[in-house]
Amino acid sequence: MDDSNYDEFGNYLGPDVSSSESDQDEEEYETHDLRQRVHEDNESDVEMEDRSDQNGMLPVVQFQARKHTEIVLHEDKNYYPDAEEVFGPDVEVLVNEEDTQPLSEPIIAPIKDRKHVIFSEDLPETTFEKEFLVDLMGHNDFVRQIAIVGHLHHGKTSFVDMLVASTHTWKEWDETPPSATNSVNNSREPVTKRGYTTVQSMERKRGLSTKAMPMSLVMTGLKDKSYVINLMDTPGHVNFIDEVVAGIRLADGIVLVVDAIEGVMINTEQIIKLAVRENVKITLVINKVDRLILELKIPPKDAYYKLKHTVEEVNTFIGSCPGSNASMRLSPELGNVCFASSEYGWCFSLDSFAKKYVDNWKYPIKYQDFAKRLWGDIYYNKETRKFVKKSVADSTTERSFIHFIMEPLYKLHAQVVGEDEESLRPVLEKLGINLKKKEYGMNVPWLLRRVMGLFFGPPYGFVDMVSNHIPSPVENAENKVRTLYTGEQDSEAAEMMRKCSGDGPLIINVVKMYPSADASELFAFGRIYSGSIKTGQSVMVLGEGYIRGDDEEMVEEVVEEAWIFESRYRISVSGLGAGTWVLLKGVDNSIAKTATITTKSDLEAYDIQVFRQLQFPSASVMKVAIEPLVPSELPKMLSGLRKISKVYPSSVTKVEESGEHVVLGTGELYLDCIMHDLRLIYSEIDIKVSDSVVAFRETISETSAIKCFLETPNKRNKLTMICEPLDKQIVEDLEIGNIDIKWPTRKLGHYFEENFGWDILASRSIWAFGPELDSGYGTNVFSDDTLPLETDKVLLRSIKESVKQGFLWSTKEGPLVEEQIRGSHFKLLGADLASEPIFRGSGQIIPTIRKLCYGSFLSSSPKILEPVYAVEVQTPADCVSAVYTVLAKRRGHVTSDTPKPGSPLYSVKALLPTIDSFGFETDLRIHTNGQAFCQMIFSHYQVVPGNPLDKSIPLKPLEPSSGISLARDFMVKTRRRKGLSDDVSIEKYLDDPLLLELAHSIL
Repeated sequence: MDDSNYDEFGNYLGPDVSSSESDQDEEEYETHDLRQRVHEDNESDVEMEDRSDQNGMLPVVQFQARKHTEIVLHEDKNYYPDAEEVFGPDVEVLVNEEDTQPLSEPIIAPIKDRKHVIFSEDLPETTFEKEFLVDLMGHNDFVRQIAIVGHLHHGKTSFVDMLVASTHTWKEWDETPPSATNSVNNSREPVTKRGYTTVQSMERKRGLSTKAMPMSLVMTGLKDKSYVINLMDTPGHVNFIDEVVAGIRLADGIVLVVDAIEGVMINTEQIIKLAVRENVKITLVINKVDRLILELKIPPKDAYYKLKHTVEEVNTFIGSCPGSNASMRLSPELGNVCFASSEYGWCFSLDSFAKKYVDNWKYPIKYQDFAKRLWGDIYYNKETRKFVKKSVADSTTERSFIHFIMEPLYKLHAQVVGEDEESLRPVLEKLGINLKKKEYGMNVPWLLRRVMGLFFGPPYGFVDMVSNHIPSPVENAENKVRTLYTGEQDSEAAEMMRKCSGDGPLIINVVKMYPSADASELFAFGRIYSGSIKTGQSVMVLGEGYIRGDDEEMVEEVVEEAWIFESRYRISVSGLGAGTWVLLKGVDNSIAKTATITTKSDLEAYDIQVFRQLQFPSASVMKVAIEPLVPSELPKMLSGLRKISKVYPSSVTKVEESGEHVVLGTGELYLDCIMHDLRLIYSEIDIKVSDSVVAFRETISETSAIKCFLETPNKRNKLTMICEPLDKQIVEDLEIGNIDIKWPTRKLGHYFEENFGWDILASRSIWAFGPELDSGYGTNVFSDDTLPLETDKVLLRSIKESVKQGFLWSTKEGPLVEEQIRGSHFKLLGADLASEPIFRGSGQIIPTIRKLCYGSFLSSSPKILEPVYAVEVQTPADCVSAVYTVLAKRRGHVTSDTPKPGSPLYSVKALLPTIDSFGFETDLRIHTNGQAFCQMIFSHYQVVPGNPLDKSIPLKPLEPSSGISLARDFMVKTRRRKGLSDDVSIEKYLDDPLLLELAHSIL
């Protein structure tokens, strides 16, 4: 502003102002006036903005008012900038009236550690070169494949730890323990919490193995010859017997680990039966021998008798198994028995102990000859220094095993536990054991493990036992192919597998699936029977139900990587040949449980068939229904269930007709592990779980009282059928897979003639076994009992597949509680069929056969079967009565009650209905103050007392039923749970008035 244009009073004295300048001044005046009014109208808002500025918030910037004299409504005025102008166009701004994020969810989610197993990308230091391991695997004569099996807490995993420690640099094993005063009371204190093959966090928390885990080690025997020992450490709990089955399928022999005090237990028996059935070699390791010395404190002579009793107990049970022979006998002098204390890190056989005497004290005898004199009724005369076969009355003779092995073992334990450094040092130095000064101050268990480990050295005796008594892959190939391969035994593919030929067609049997460290993918683990596998190779994955020409059960995949699996780490290889184990990546998508892998060219050239499915001795009879807590997370749960079904061999996942998802397992612990993995590893969602129930079965007790007939919906076909009970021996043979519907008709008929006394016509008229369609196995039989004079056989054969489908459908879900039918024989007596194919299509025949099966089943005095557990309880003598009391409350009964020889324990064996077993173990421990320990495994199905169709039986709410009311109670409550009506009506399955009247009079 120019001051010369104004006087001292502010009056304008300058030239005239132009119109444009006047307009501009007027516009500035109006803008100033508008801003003033905005300021007055929003005074409170301005105050809040000032406060926001003081609190560190961004200041609010007002816009310029609209130009000129445009009239703008109050609600249309724009006082603040858009979010895009404040934050930029690349920032998304959301405006919410309230915070929708729950308080339990962090604003910034933490980084999740998805590593669910102990796994290392780096290879540990070993006593052998990894290249040597891979190269030696190519020489099948120097490969041994074994499964370490045994009962729960008999020391299998700790025994594997001892083998791993002898070949690996393992920090947990080699770490220096804390010093402690020497005390006999500490002698049974656990040395340390180890477990090289227990890689899952759940396993380590529970203190037991739940998965079969492999290791491949290079170990040397007494003659310094190196062998590849492929071993599978299996769980000992009876609920995880399926993992043992998978381990035995891969192995050529088993190492049975038995506790020196407990002896043969319920799971030991199951494993021996499996080994005899699979025809694999058995060797024995009597573990925890230290318990006889430090815990029971029995004399050396009694310890010998206890060890001998354990060996004979195993031999007796092996001899009682069908299919066993004299070659399976176990005895230390034969070299197929070892003695060990895995907790204190020592193991020996008679050969290895004899060699120690010969090498250290220069005995003038071969150690093999000396070892033959160290067991049985052979005595050593101290005066004449000769072996004799008869003991004389004086004290100059003693059993050779006691004199040369047990007494030195006792003395060494006693001196390490009870003497101080000054008196112990000269004794150990005389034995060639030199310890450092600080090692004498170790805790007693650690000192004992250190001394015994140095005294016995590496487990040479164990390696000799395995190498001499377990066949190599080549030697056992013929047995494996004969018992497992479903194809023709005289085919070229079978011949190549018997030779274990690396130049033959690629054939791999996959039996296990292992998750990656973060559980995002699964890897397939199997045994190569022929050919060789290479990284990047295109392969064909054949499913369990594959038959020649079935494209649905065949998927082409690419092997992304191949490894030698070592539990905690993997050795990557470019390829592996026949006769060994391999872990494959990239082939898991189409594998359900087991699979057969080959190449497309080999499949066409050799007509390769699949391997037999795994057969489990324990059925999955316990089940729970599950659903996601948030319904929208159902796809995550289904994805997790698919992985669960692959990882747990005997688990069953299915959807009921009511829509609920059901998971079946072998027991409470098994289902608990499944739910843990489903919630925390594979689905990572919250899941609601129902109360546990059992899987019932349906059966009949009599032959159908009437011939049931039914017409198809189009009234052009009429079928007649009856149902009768099936012999128990036939049911057992069908269940374990001794009979296969894929056999030729002549072979199948001959088997039924020879074993069950069927006539030739009936035995050759069998059409199907049900309800397992894929495997061909089942516990029900359908046969064609029509006569050629009454039925057109040509027309009947044209509907054979439809009839089989209807039969399989009906036996899969019975009419009582929609559970599988068991032990029933359906006979087709007549078939009046339309001559035109269009009138006898599958749409007419399948539902008719299903309804006819139901009608004939209901007219045959139907019954409900419930699963029963075999229970073994180990308890002190003063708690036996409490076991009887708890069992009596749950409809259980004791079958045997015997003391364990050489121990203060009793073994009580009983049978307990599965539906009454929930919480049994907890109840038992409460009544015995935690002194009793039980194991339960599926034994058989038994008929539930009572008639399930008897409507006169009253069912009282909230009260348990008993006696003859049980069958009705189980049926009604199961049908209600599944959303079905309370009663079963035969009118749904038969439509002829006269037939219905007869059926009602019978029922």
